[in-house]
Amino acid sequence: MKNIITGACMAGALALPALANARPVVLTTALQNYGGNGAYLAFYLTDAAGNYKKTLWVDGTKAKYYKHLSSWARASGLDAREFDGISGASVGSGKSLKVTVELADALIDAGYEIRIDSAAEDGRDNPVDARAPLTRAGAGKPVKGRGYVKSFNYDL
Repeated sequence: MKNIITGACMAGALALPALANARPVVLTTALQNYGGNGAYLAFYLTDAAGNYKKTLWVDGTKAKYYKHLSSWARASGLDAREFDGISGASVGSGKSLKVTVELADALIDAGYEIRIDSAAEDGRDNPVDARAPLTRAGAGKPVKGRGYVKSFNYDL
């Protein structure tokens, strides 16, 4: 039993430096006024080549609709481990959403981009509705969406 406790303490001590290099990032999204049901949103990170790296947040509780978030769905493989525990209710027309995620400092100013796919039941699907480079200079500067997303910004 003593060895298990010692091992757990060592593992925790090794993990702490990684946590120290992460920071909270606040994602703020405002939706257009549109008729219809709440929108589903997938926030995800891509590298400099546009390759999917990580799901940051998914809004919408019915996983059967996630396939309509097509760029994210294809890239993540809809693997529940990618989004389990990081989701919330869908967002309604004209409403705003603010969530906080943890991102490693090393990702900032390193060519990464935050992308958002959007879709609504009985509405159109919008792959890469909004996108913003993950940079210190871009923090707090809104970008315009091309579908349900009216604007998106992040704060470091």
